[in-house]
Amino acid sequence: MTASETKTCQNCKNQFTIASEDFDFYARVSVPPPSFCPECRLQRRMSWRNERSLYKRKDDFSGEEIISSYSPDKPFLVYGAKHWWGDGWDPLNYGVAYDFSKPFFQQFRRLLECVPLLGLSNFNSVNSEHCNFVDNNKNCYLIFASGYNENVYYSNRTQSSKDSMDLLVANKNELCHECVNCFECYKLLYSSNCKNCTDSRFLYNCRNCSDCFGCANLVSKNYYIFNKPYSKEGYLKKLVELGLGSRTELQLAHDAFYQDVYLQAIHRYANIIGSRDVTGDNVNNSKNCHLCFDILRNVEDCKFLQGSLEVRDNYDGSGQYKHELSYENVDNDEGNRNIGTLTVYNSSNVRYSFNCHGSSYLFGCTGLRSKHYCILNKQYTKEKYEKLLPEIIEHMNSLPYTDKKGCVYKFGEFFPSELSPWAYNETIAQEYFTLTKAQVVQEGLTWKEPEGRNYKITKSAADVPDVIQDVPETITQEIIGCAHEGKCNEQCITAFRIMPQELQFYKNLNIPIPTLCPNCRHYQRLKRRNPLKLWHRECLCSGFKSKNGAYKNTAQHFHGSDTCPNEFETPYTPDGKEIIYCEQCYQAEVV
Repeated sequence: MTASETKTCQNCKNQFTIASEDFDFYARVSVPPPSFCPECRLQRRMSWRNERSLYKRKDDFSGEEIISSYSPDKPFLVYGAKHWWGDGWDPLNYGVAYDFSKPFFQQFRRLLECVPLLGLSNFNSVNSEHCNFVDNNKNCYLIFASGYNENVYYSNRTQSSKDSMDLLVANKNELCHECVNCFECYKLLYSSNCKNCTDSRFLYNCRNCSDCFGCANLVSKNYYIFNKPYSKEGYLKKLVELGLGSRTELQLAHDAFYQDVYLQAIHRYANIIGSRDVTGDNVNNSKNCHLCFDILRNVEDCKFLQGSLEVRDNYDGSGQYKHELSYENVDNDEGNRNIGTLTVYNSSNVRYSFNCHGSSYLFGCTGLRSKHYCILNKQYTKEKYEKLLPEIIEHMNSLPYTDKKGCVYKFGEFFPSELSPWAYNETIAQEYFTLTKAQVVQEGLTWKEPEGRNYKITKSAADVPDVIQDVPETITQEIIGCAHEGKCNEQCITAFRIMPQELQFYKNLNIPIPTLCPNCRHYQRLKRRNPLKLWHRECLCSGFKSKNGAYKNTAQHFHGSDTCPNEFETPYTPDGKEIIYCEQCYQAEVV
């Protein structure tokens, strides 16, 4: 077995460790060890995925106006879904012979500029045109990476939900608003990390609760306010006093919840459920997985994964489903032995390819469907493909691509960020690794300036009524200026409208209408999640209370009056204010 090795990342120059089991995996999939650290590899993959930046442009097949993730100024041919999936064109017609005088990645980018690209990834949806990376939705608007929803708006990574708005990472919710990491909830508002909760607001890490307000770590409770029990009558009376239809009162309640409940509560070191030998966060029913995040279920023997389920023997993947023995992939469904691919479904043995489906044995292809043994969209026989492939891999190592920063890309490295079809701030990399324009330019990447806006703001954020009952029906005719006024680094669109169905939603739930645009609201939800990164820390339980004295234990812990000796890997930053407990101490307190 190869010993662990410490390397220096080409990109950020920080050191990272390649463990002995990592070498075993790389040997199994026939790739060399990476020269970028795990964090830079994740950022690089994210720089090739644009979920939320949408534009109006012409369909280059029909001339019709379509919604696309590619802005009109991009040097690409773009087809709407009807024509891209149709039989009116053949992606093999754009095939080219491999050129051994040029780096591979340069050739792939040129092919990308020639082959028609799919405007949006949107399948089997009804009245949900302004959505991307979605399937089987009905009457949805501006939702992304989501499926099987109905009447859901302004949400991301949301599944099987109904009549809800402003969700991030959610499943089977109804009539919910501003929720993050919430599942199977009904009429839950402004909450995080909750399951099976109803008719409640401002909850954190609660389960099976109803009629609660401003609470943390409750299980199977009702009629609680700020973690204190009330009678039903007292609870309802207190809610009226809080005046929750008012934006001002709601902000005061939020501040009180954050200071007096959230920061005084204990926090589980990581949200790892029903799993063993796992490090990461939000991991369910998995085993032997390390540095993995947002794992829904049944992931085994994986490392550096994010947003995946039912996967085995994968490294460095984002959005993986039913995949085995694959490496450095984004958005792969059902397949195995893929390397360096993006949006490849029902395919196996595919390398360095983009948006290919039902195929196998592809290298450097884009837009292929039901094809086999192709290189740069050119068809080969099985024998010729198998002869060329090792020659191309050798060529990638002897004549690698070098980016503007001087980073070298040989076989095994993912696509360089500077060759992405999108500017850095159009991609989800900007959401998780936020950079200023100056920083993006310094990295040798492109920055997308805001599109020209042909509208006039008719109502400022300050003039939006504070109380929902005071909002007239005519608000739907106004163009409201975002409170951030485009001065943030959150892709602010500076103005927005309130749709009639949206206004009715706010009135039915007695909540004030927003004063931030959808993009800025999305960034506020992102801030409520832990980063996709781990730090080594100690349990903050010091016997009968937390080390800062803010939390007093309610039960006897295994370490008695002594300080807990447990250490762990956690997504909570060392400079954060949260009180972090290990699994044993947390379980002793929250049953």
